[in-house]
Amino acid sequence: MGAEKLPDQMNDLKIRDDKEVEATIINGKGTETGHIIVTTTGGKNGQPKQTVSYMAERIVGQGSFGIVFQAKCLETGETVAIKKVLQDKRYKNRELQTMRLLDHPNVVALKHCFFSTTEKDELYLNLVLEYVPETVHRVVKHYNKMNQRMPLIYVKLYTYQICRALAYIHGSIGVCHRDIKPQNLLVNPHTHQLKLCDFGSAKVLVKGEPNISYICSRYYRAPELIFGATEYTTAIDIWSAGCVLAELMLGQPLFPGESGVDQLVEIIKVLGTPTREEIKCMNPNYTEFKFPQIKAHPWHKVFHKRMPPEAVDLVSRLLQYSPNLRCTAVEALVHPFFDELRDPGTRLPNCRFLPPLFNFKPNVHHCSVSFLIDDVTGNMQVWGCMQGLFQEQWGNSLIFLELNQILLDIRRWKEILSQLLLVISLGAFSKAMNFDAYKGNSYQGSFIDVSSYLTSGESRKKMEGGLKYFYGS
Repeated sequence: MGAEKLPDQMNDLKIRDDKEVEATIINGKGTETGHIIVTTTGGKNGQPKQTVSYMAERIVGQGSFGIVFQAKCLETGETVAIKKVLQDKRYKNRELQTMRLLDHPNVVALKHCFFSTTEKDELYLNLVLEYVPETVHRVVKHYNKMNQRMPLIYVKLYTYQICRALAYIHGSIGVCHRDIKPQNLLVNPHTHQLKLCDFGSAKVLVKGEPNISYICSRYYRAPELIFGATEYTTAIDIWSAGCVLAELMLGQPLFPGESGVDQLVEIIKVLGTPTREEIKCMNPNYTEFKFPQIKAHPWHKVFHKRMPPEAVDLVSRLLQYSPNLRCTAVEALVHPFFDELRDPGTRLPNCRFLPPLFNFKPNVHHCSVSFLIDDVTGNMQVWGCMQGLFQEQWGNSLIFLELNQILLDIRRWKEILSQLLLVISLGAFSKAMNFDAYKGNSYQGSFIDVSSYLTSGESRKKMEGGLKYFYGS
């Protein structure tokens, strides 16, 4: 049976269509611009109160969530974005609660917030955010208009920063964004630094607690959501990231479905018909449904023949039917597709330096001891913490430069990265652990020696002691 017959065969799925949801625009069009908004900041924990005034300049986004406008702080001249959303007085705003937790170079920063009311006694929450002028969506449109392909270095840059943001919110904060799409990826056109924005749909996913399945914009919606799954994981963000990567490579959406059902049709045209096991992984309720049998389209034929195989391989790892088979954001970060970004000699097409990509913060004190030790071989956020501690202790010594060079050369990360992390961990805590072989500026011993040492029970006790030495119990 051909793919053209899929829609008729799949109407029985009863997948909810986008047309069932009506959008409501808050406060009409243009009514916010030209107004001066005066609010106060501080006043808590002994901080002095300060008056802040904003001149609303233009609307930059609007929809069912509310309205976003560009504004200028009259006191400092700083340009900001203000997101104004209708607030139910009975509940706390989940987006605000989430934004207060976030602090990362690839996540848009919340500066402060305030409430406002209207003549109808409606309460509005105003989130004052850092302003970033462009979006990945508009960048893609720009290259399409010029009839050009996006330079591969930008594809790598944007995708790496997306994965870095997801590794942070998934691992450090435990939040699922649930609406990854090019419109929610802000880009500074001069530095090409990317920032994830719009946490209006974000949520901490708790195992066993159901969530709504009608989430995420259609082109980027994971198949388990289309099947109506309510106990999904952060893997839905990974699927969306894979769709964004494919769009950067193609210049257009990979799965441009016209409805909920058609979205699944578009996915099957590329990935083929899901197996019974894959359907069970997505939603056990659909295990007995009879799907028309369509063969998968080879990934290398989906993209331009000159597309590097590493790029195609990464897409294939992100876009898997089974959520548990998709690579995590952390795993994506060490994929060979991004090796060029790890080369200190890499420059942008205009010969400028790359934006900061490895400016990890040494925030180990936010992690538990068991998390640091048990997850050290697979979590790049831990690598960032260890790297920061290590550089702080030894500066640009021979061993630090040597380890950095090894990181740049990683290809098979599962075989090598764990040993690298263990060496860095050991070096960072050598003072507390009294392991003389790794003191000073010279490197002694081998990865195998360190690995053997750290797998012992005695080593674990010493590492726990080392962590408590630096950050308390």
